[in-house]
Amino acid sequence: MAIRMSTLFLRTLREDPADAEVPSHRLLLRGGYIRRSSPGVYSWLPLGRLLLDQVNRVIREEMAATGAQEVSLPSLLPRDVFDESGRWTEYGEEMFRLRDRRGGDYLLGPTHEEMFTLLVKDLYSSYRDYPVTLFQIGTKFRDEKRPRAGLLRGREFLMKDAYSFDLTREGLDASYAAQRAAYIRVFARLGLTYEIVTAVSGPMGGSASEEFLARAAVGEDTYAGCSACGYAANVEAVVTPAPAAQPVTAPAMTVVDTPDTPTIESLVKVIGELGRDITAAQTLKNVVFFVREPDGTGAPLIVGVPGDRDVDQKRLEAVLYPATVSIFEDFAAYPQLVPGYIGPQGLEGVRYLADPRVTDGTAWVTGANAEGKHALDVVCGRDFTPDGTIEAATVREGDPCPGCGNGLSMERGIEIAHIFQLGTRYTDVYGLDALDASGELTRILMGSYGIGVSRAIASIAEQHHDEHGLMWPAEIAPAQVHVVALGNVDAALDLAASLESAGLRVMVDDRAGISAGVRFADADLLGAPHIVVVGRRYPDGYVELKTRATGNREDVQLDALTSRLAR
Repeated sequence: MAIRMSTLFLRTLREDPADAEVPSHRLLLRGGYIRRSSPGVYSWLPLGRLLLDQVNRVIREEMAATGAQEVSLPSLLPRDVFDESGRWTEYGEEMFRLRDRRGGDYLLGPTHEEMFTLLVKDLYSSYRDYPVTLFQIGTKFRDEKRPRAGLLRGREFLMKDAYSFDLTREGLDASYAAQRAAYIRVFARLGLTYEIVTAVSGPMGGSASEEFLARAAVGEDTYAGCSACGYAANVEAVVTPAPAAQPVTAPAMTVVDTPDTPTIESLVKVIGELGRDITAAQTLKNVVFFVREPDGTGAPLIVGVPGDRDVDQKRLEAVLYPATVSIFEDFAAYPQLVPGYIGPQGLEGVRYLADPRVTDGTAWVTGANAEGKHALDVVCGRDFTPDGTIEAATVREGDPCPGCGNGLSMERGIEIAHIFQLGTRYTDVYGLDALDASGELTRILMGSYGIGVSRAIASIAEQHHDEHGLMWPAEIAPAQVHVVALGNVDAALDLAASLESAGLRVMVDDRAGISAGVRFADADLLGAPHIVVVGRRYPDGYVELKTRATGNREDVQLDALTSRLAR
């Protein structure tokens, strides 16, 4: 039955809500698709529910095409399962924890690798049972510190997660390829423009990690791409091409007075006044962080990067996960650390990790570990030896591509999916084995494949809107045709019924006492691909057809309308 706006639970808004930050957030609220319940938590209203149903239909169809089978697992999960995997602690403050009346500890599931592994272990034991891929579409929970941007970063969100289980590495590779191809088909049908990029695994663990990033100016992820060779990676996963070690040619290290030079800019200026012209890239910036492990222990860490760059804390956190990172403040407890004048030479009692560009033989201007003093010609491998290297410096437009050396370009995107080859990360924890044909136990290999359903919807809205409202792709629009009645409501209802019998999803504006201007504004806001106006030419056998994405209007004969809409 066609959706009748006269009875639809809907209230559109003329103005943008004050707390709506990005286009998808504004338009989904104004269009009555979602309603805020609490920070980072949203209710889906009837139009939003219909939209979800269409997106989930596409996902289910493509999952079925791979042979994946759907299950539904609980959101309330026991602590002991996550204690075994270590993620009760690793997830830190992002996990919602609660206790029942008997004192048992539980969590609201942020993800379900553990539960899927145990489910398969409970039911399967023979090589004949494999391979198998299971998936679900359900609600996940993460206690975001700063939920923002509507559905893009919430505390409760909808996700499709799938898990493959294979006997061999070749089987895992095949399952991974099948899911990757299915995701490509899903996002093509959803009308999304996206990039597949190399990523870090983060809290999921595993390897062969790739993200699908929908291109959007409001995206929280930055990725680097190379048009020459096709390289693409989230900045957290970009690898810095390191220069080769070189022979030491710099003179012995010297210390000079550099009062009032706590910044790189002021340092370059003062060193120039001393008769030595340097650039910021020849200085070594040393930034102190406090790294806290999941068990609560922590220690300072110094990260050294070329002075023309900053430390990207997101990259740093990705490398150090599951530890958390904050700016170090307790300098009184470490008197050897002089803020603004820290150098890597002679440091004791503090771990020091350097950017890959800091290789043996490279000489730097850096802090002398004394107030108002810097050191010249501080050579890596001669005057200091880092405890290791770390990928934490900012990645910039034009940086050399790790694949071919050409300049990288930087883009913004929204993470809509993430796929991993988990290997035995979880099957080792729970002992998921199968007897092979010879009767020997073999450890099962897993893959994990997630789509952020609610985030994908927000991404579609970000990519498909204009100043008037939403523009849903026909594949997933709650209504493919929006019939606007100007006076003759019965005729509009008859037309809507006819279009629906032809297999189209239809909404009809049959509200009483609503002006034509409001009807047209709501039709543009709600975003059906086609708007059909039943107006003054209807008695002559014509309606006006507007294509929402282009704004093109044309008069169409009634007997040709269905075939015209089916194109």
